[in-house]
Amino acid sequence: MTATIDLNAYLRRIGFTLGVRPTLEVLKALVLLHARAIPFENLNPLLGLPVPLDPASLERKLILERRGGYCFEHNLLFKHALEAIGFDVHGLAARVLWNQPEDAVTARGHMLLRVNLDGQPSIVDVGFGGMTLTGVLRLEPGVEQATPHEPFRFVEAAGDYRLQAQVRGEWKTLYRFDLQEQFQPDYEVTNYYLSTHPRSHFRTGLIAARVEPDRRYALRNTQLSIHHLSGATEQRHLTSAAELRETLERDFRVKLPETPELEAALQRL
Repeated sequence: MTATIDLNAYLRRIGFTLGVRPTLEVLKALVLLHARAIPFENLNPLLGLPVPLDPASLERKLILERRGGYCFEHNLLFKHALEAIGFDVHGLAARVLWNQPEDAVTARGHMLLRVNLDGQPSIVDVGFGGMTLTGVLRLEPGVEQATPHEPFRFVEAAGDYRLQAQVRGEWKTLYRFDLQEQFQPDYEVTNYYLSTHPRSHFRTGLIAARVEPDRRYALRNTQLSIHHLSGATEQRHLTSAAELRETLERDFRVKLPETPELEAALQRL
């Protein structure tokens, strides 16, 4: 398969220095390094800027400009990288249930990936914000699976899979999904809605997230949370656009876009 992105540039961006082969060990390393290096952030929708999903735009924004993005950008870029290495990878779509009732019916507004390794399907997802997976999960329901951060599991319900994380001793559902393969046009339609509709949560507030080996950083508007693997959580209210800029650059490693809309947007939060 012809590479659709500059794989070496991607590997430098996430700090991967080993040989690349389509193995479980390599996949685990790529997932963790991607989650640490490339932040989740929604600055483009917040600023009214487009969110293109073609490979050249993904490469330019997330690799060359050292920005971040949201689920479609992260997981499409990751899919291109995995395909260039030789992995058998397919896009899926999920209905987000995080902080929603278990019986809520939401749109298929999230992207995740199925990777087939030695005949065994696994799930990877480098684009779920504050609960982004940092490991590779076998698609095996009812089994608690360790990751470098929280334990996760799959639960089967009504023909779907539910992905759950153990948070402070409680299992919480992130989303539900099936195994129907999704393609670029499927993501383009949902991406357009999420990036342009005035009631989309990506248009109305600031969201950012990133992981370190011992913690998760999460930002929602002016509220910064640092969730330590020890169980402790620090919270801080950011009181100025300058403090928001500093936090985005330092904790989330976002190279902020040089656009006049940014200052006005940060001041409105």
